[in-house]
Amino acid sequence: MTRYSAFSILTNALRGNRDWTPAWRKAEPKAGYDVIIVGGGGHGLATAYYLASVHGVTNVAVVEKGYLGSGNIGRNTTIVRSNYRLPANSDFYEKSMQLWRGLSHELNYNVMFSPRGVLNLAHTPGQMDTYAERGNQMRLNGIGAELLDRDQVARLNPGLDVNGSARFPVVGGLLQPEAGNARHDAVAWGYARGADKLGVDILENTEVTGFLKEGGKIVGVQTRRNGEQADIRAQKVGVAVAGSTGRVMKLAGVDRLPIESTVLQAFVSESIKPIIPTVTTFGAGHLYVSQSDKGGLVFGGNIDYYNSYASRGNLPVWEEVTSELVAMFPNFARLRLLRSWGGIMDMSMDGSPIITTGPVDGMFLNAGWCYGGFKATPASGWCFAHTIAQDKPHDLNAAFTLDRFKDGRPIDELGAGPTPWYH
Repeated sequence: MTRYSAFSILTNALRGNRDWTPAWRKAEPKAGYDVIIVGGGGHGLATAYYLASVHGVTNVAVVEKGYLGSGNIGRNTTIVRSNYRLPANSDFYEKSMQLWRGLSHELNYNVMFSPRGVLNLAHTPGQMDTYAERGNQMRLNGIGAELLDRDQVARLNPGLDVNGSARFPVVGGLLQPEAGNARHDAVAWGYARGADKLGVDILENTEVTGFLKEGGKIVGVQTRRNGEQADIRAQKVGVAVAGSTGRVMKLAGVDRLPIESTVLQAFVSESIKPIIPTVTTFGAGHLYVSQSDKGGLVFGGNIDYYNSYASRGNLPVWEEVTSELVAMFPNFARLRLLRSWGGIMDMSMDGSPIITTGPVDGMFLNAGWCYGGFKATPASGWCFAHTIAQDKPHDLNAAFTLDRFKDGRPIDELGAGPTPWYH
């Protein structure tokens, strides 16, 4: 496999780019593996990579029903942050931030991590008080946070309407300077390339149609590949399929889980000159916006408030987020919307993830990511790999169990209660 470097780029340019090798093999499935990961998105690929690189478990297959990057890893707004309050979430997402910082070097693949900062706008004095409390909690947890007044916000975002007569006057904001963005599909490709280099088999266009059980234990998966059925055995099976968790787990006989699947839309505008230096969020509604390297505005907001497995959204959410965007940045009113898409979110009852053993012997579950799936990719894979390899959670994901819902120990960051669409 070619190692990417300035020298290799120059050499291949002079040779007409004839000597580049594929980023990963088109592997054929073996009869059995030590571990099978169901789901070839960011979390599944990261899990396979860390199983091989950290725990030395290389006899691993990643089974993906489509092509790599066809799911939520390619259907998000690329935001990376760790500005949480509760210790379980704060520690976990900060671990992800630590991994993001060195990820391009570790994978020898540019994931385009850009620590441009995430700014949460405040529109009332009460909201500023809330942000001050959150910022203090972040700093106590060792995470950088800056409370900005209106003038500081205006200097940071010159296109923002901070006029006192604005519909939602800006009074300040909370900035996490080290947060930012990364390139979503590059993350999938980088982890796939890294895992493949360590011996992991990546099986694209291979759909799991059932699970193999012996004595109540999961011992493999049933698959459909190129129109043919095949059984693949494994000592352990991990499931990381985001919004498809309910459907896949039903194949294993698990009919009830504390999650709901719904659609989250994202949008991209036409390209304009650089104007938004940070990721900026609207404090009077639910909107987050940043500017891509190509100049397009990438933005999103609330989930569609109905259960669905369709990777597309509806007009009311489009109207909501665009009206909020124009309220913040009136100069964007005439921009054309180029495209939109939808990712299927698995919304947990408390808004926090699930990374755990079970719920069936021989199985491991990674689910319930709500709005946090992309930014969690490195830490999710790192913790899930530890959980699978050691048959027990790491301290960072010890709280992310299924039992917490039964025992009344939710990790409720918003204080919204057991209502998934509020999270």
